[in-house]
Amino acid sequence: MGNTTVKLPRILFSLPLSISISASVAGPFFAILFFAIPFFAILTGCSGGVSTGGGGGGGGGGGGGNCTPSISSSTPGSCPSRTPIAGTAFTGKVTAATKPVSGASVQLYAAGNSGNGSAPTPLLATALATAADGTFSVASGYTCPSAQTPVYLLSKGGQPASAASANSSLWLMTALGPCGSINSGNSFVVNEVTTAASVWALASFMSAGGNVGASCTNTTGLDNAFLTASDLANPTTGASPGTGLPSTLAVPTAKLNTLANALATCTASAGGSACTPLFNAATSGSTVPANTLDAALDIARAPANNAAAIYSLAAGSATFLPALTAAPSDWMLHNTVSGGGMNSPASVGVDASGNVWASSYFNAISEFSPSGAAVFPGGITGSGINESYGMALDLQGNVWVANEQNTLNNGNGNVTELSPSGQALATGITSGGIYFPLGVAADTNGNVWFADYGDSKVTLLSSSGAAISSAAGWGGTSLAFPVAIAVDASHNAWVANQGGLLPVTEITADGSKVTNFNCDCDGASGVATDQSGNVWIANYYGNSVSEVDTCGTLKLDAAKGGGLLRPQGIVVDGAGTVWVANFQGNSLSELGGSSSAAPGSLLSPSSGFGTDASLLDPYALAIDPSGNLWVTNAGKNTLTQFIGVAAPVKTPVVGPPQTP
Repeated sequence: MGNTTVKLPRILFSLPLSISISASVAGPFFAILFFAIPFFAILTGCSGGVSTGGGGGGGGGGGGGNCTPSISSSTPGSCPSRTPIAGTAFTGKVTAATKPVSGASVQLYAAGNSGNGSAPTPLLATALATAADGTFSVASGYTCPSAQTPVYLLSKGGQPASAASANSSLWLMTALGPCGSINSGNSFVVNEVTTAASVWALASFMSAGGNVGASCTNTTGLDNAFLTASDLANPTTGASPGTGLPSTLAVPTAKLNTLANALATCTASAGGSACTPLFNAATSGSTVPANTLDAALDIARAPANNAAAIYSLAAGSATFLPALTAAPSDWMLHNTVSGGGMNSPASVGVDASGNVWASSYFNAISEFSPSGAAVFPGGITGSGINESYGMALDLQGNVWVANEQNTLNNGNGNVTELSPSGQALATGITSGGIYFPLGVAADTNGNVWFADYGDSKVTLLSSSGAAISSAAGWGGTSLAFPVAIAVDASHNAWVANQGGLLPVTEITADGSKVTNFNCDCDGASGVATDQSGNVWIANYYGNSVSEVDTCGTLKLDAAKGGGLLRPQGIVVDGAGTVWVANFQGNSLSELGGSSSAAPGSLLSPSSGFGTDASLLDPYALAIDPSGNLWVTNAGKNTLTQFIGVAAPVKTPVVGPPQTP
């Protein structure tokens, strides 16, 4: 039937979120119901619709003979200068299952700066030994690399008061934060709760043996991860949650305490006699952990492994309350963020400071600090912001918003550009073929791409908002209801088409060539590019993920399983691992990246990750410099932060992800 726009009555906004329409009738955007997508989406059918032609280059099943995939290269930033400072005196106490630990060896470390998990710097000439009551005192005079350098306490061994002998497997830690934030008179607790909080928050920056470090070009990610640790647990009391949390942030205290209870089954034992069950349950590879800190890190990195066994251990110890009353499907920790004007949030992005931005379908843009505090309590409204599925941040931190419909442009939508401070820089942009814009992607050259669902075209704007694409848009007759767009390392756009027999389309940077490729897709609804020149597609109808390289060669043929159920959003992290939001599954799926040992393999459990995180209609995902995975819940006006589960990325993400 071609791409002729048929304007039919629109879905009523008043429909309840819980109503479901069969995916055999409605596309992924229709499945959202309460969002007002043009009714002609229904006409594409459930099997990808009818091909509308390949444009310049036609539809093919593979790449050209001399094609070389577009490989992304990361340009490292500069390392900030550091001015050493004299450290301040403070005291602390080490406990195991709330009982003091005597004879423990305590060291204060400054986080390393030569890569993730790099060796830290010990700040005390000699490690301290805890007294009979578990206390220790750190004298002033130690030297920190800088006031901002994050520091942490690591305790090894010692004898719990409840045990007859010392336990060499008793390793605990507490993340303190910037060295310059320590004040005279501060006192800190090192226990199982602070250990779990520190390990999960810092998982992307840790290696075995208690090493914490990051690249010197990712101080933002490391600093924010330490902040997350203090949100999860108060380092001065050793209890969850932290102090001074914003009203918009809810932390998983019961789950964190349950993990602490599991660790306590080992820490409180004489000579580590009760540690074997914990260490066996924590083992996910060939190396069995030998201490509680490494066991915690292994659990954080393989959160679905032996989840029930770990819960059974914890259930026998009610040391820290409240705790879970049933075993979770996995041990991912998640924060929940609300408020900030969110109203059916759709797209999500992260700026250079780690602040999180979300666009809501119902007329608002929200910004949150890394700790979940709303920068604008009521959100950013006006400036033409309306029905905003799509949003992207450019290299300058400007926010580009796709307004699907509004009173301008004959109701066919427009674009708003906001500054990093949320001020309107440009409104009512309609040039370049804007027509019901949905997907948005920013490029490293400053240009911004839009997928125009209304007439099955794309629009390309310059950094100033000027049209690069023609007034009719680009794409010819090759697109079929495009809903998502991504950019590769050669500045070409890759479009996910909800319809069409060849639902993934490449459009060159100058719009001169449009090529459709076979991805064995079914209802392509999300698209992402990776560092190795590959394109990943979430297939809503097919409950699968496909991969082609940037030459169009099919590399992953509709992989299923791992909880994939109406997959919608898709992103790639700093290690190339692929993450997917399952809109109807209310879960996350994880796939091995193209450079992993098993590319495209499903790494998530059969039900997906995060089934206890109260996800509802998870729509889009973003990764921050700390390795946190942020998910919009269109059905309940919240953001979910999965803590430390991914490899950090440089933000904002423009083009393929880069290592910070």
